[in-house]
Amino acid sequence: MAGNMTEGLELRRMGSGVIIVAAGVALAFIAIILTAREGMTEWSYALTFGALIAIGEMVQFRVDRIRNRAPIATSAALGYAMLRGPSVEFPPDVAQIVAVTAVATVAGLLPRAIAGLGWDIVVSSRRGISVACAAAVFAALVPSDLDWTGRWQDALWLAGAMLLAVLSAGISDALIGAGQATERHNRPFPAALRDELLVMGRIGLAMGISGILLACGTALLGLWAPPLVVVPLLLTQFAFRRFASAQRTYRTTVRSMARSTEIAGFSSPGQNARTAQLAVALGHDLGLAPPRMEALEYAALLSGVGQLALADPSPGGASLLRTREERQRAAEIGASVIERSGVLDHVAEIVRHSNDPYRHGRANNADIPLESGIVNVALAYEQLVGEGTGQSPGKAMESIGLGIGAEYDPVVVESLRRVIGRGFDF
Repeated sequence: MAGNMTEGLELRRMGSGVIIVAAGVALAFIAIILTAREGMTEWSYALTFGALIAIGEMVQFRVDRIRNRAPIATSAALGYAMLRGPSVEFPPDVAQIVAVTAVATVAGLLPRAIAGLGWDIVVSSRRGISVACAAAVFAALVPSDLDWTGRWQDALWLAGAMLLAVLSAGISDALIGAGQATERHNRPFPAALRDELLVMGRIGLAMGISGILLACGTALLGLWAPPLVVVPLLLTQFAFRRFASAQRTYRTTVRSMARSTEIAGFSSPGQNARTAQLAVALGHDLGLAPPRMEALEYAALLSGVGQLALADPSPGGASLLRTREERQRAAEIGASVIERSGVLDHVAEIVRHSNDPYRHGRANNADIPLESGIVNVALAYEQLVGEGTGQSPGKAMESIGLGIGAEYDPVVVESLRRVIGRGFDF
């Protein structure tokens, strides 16, 4: 029975991911049956691209704390979907492309699962669905008798079809990702879609272009081309992994700095993390872009650093019990400390104004970031329901509501009402 409860919790945590996985599995199952019935064409190409997809899945990594990235697998799958040219007598059909991608994906994920490495079946299913979209668009646009080495119009048509296929893959994945973000973080769908498209414009575009190069090179040079294209992809992936490692170190350092106030008794255990958790929820609700979300989270984590310069800790870490002057002095000191890092200037600016009353701050000065008001409200709510005063969520909302327009930004307080109303809990 405990096992069934655990499985139920996992399914609820996946949410729409269950539907995505089911769609991906169904698509793969149908494609494998159709391919088995019709027979495979161009086995050498299927095996080569399948091996590239499997290797790409095995060496996938997480670079943005959102989902795993597998640039080699994605580029190889897109390249196979767009494979068409003089060296390929019979281009693979959509069912064969989906089948090869699905089998290769499973083959690449199995070693990771056996080794206990991180993997995400939802992300892999999304990748399969987007590749199927690209293959369908490309097959619909490019006739089987097109000779791209003949008239320049045919070559131009083929290039345009490749670009549209890549765009269809990116847009379909962005729509699915935006839907997941809306469900998981209660974000406005347009803001979530904007962020997904921005990611597609950076990382996705690079993988799409690599897929086009892989398809064109293989069509002209045969199986000599994949190694030539994959080597630069490996170097790019290595650079991404180094960047991801640096990001993790950076994040760990910020969290260690945040814990210093808890160790010294100036904030209650977990207070900074809870404040950051609520601030991130408010940022999602207000549709902040990813770079601003990261700065907001860091600012919320580090908002209490300046208290270390005060004489004595607040009871229960509730800085709301201090005078206005003490809180603003602590915010200024904290901002100065953060500025000395040399890389967190925007975070420092958020912290500097995180205790400014709305009426005398952001209401009259548009240069003060909205994030400061978010941290102010998140910190107030956390302390009202935390150890300092122990109010109920309803009573805390009532207390904050009394300060709308004077102490707290009305836009942020309204966002807090929505977030708490959706059942947010620390």
